Amino acid sequence: MYTIEMAYARMRELQDLANRSRDHRPAPAERRTGRHAKKR
Repeated sequence: MYTIEMAYARMRELQDLANRSRDHRPAPAERRTGRHAKKR
């Protein structure tokens, strides 16, 4: 069974990966808060 929750979780996962690989520019403040703030 494929639920909306599963699709949403997968989407978030892919987005997170894309974000991490896309901006490799150093942003200490953003990195410190961003990683945990997004994971709710």
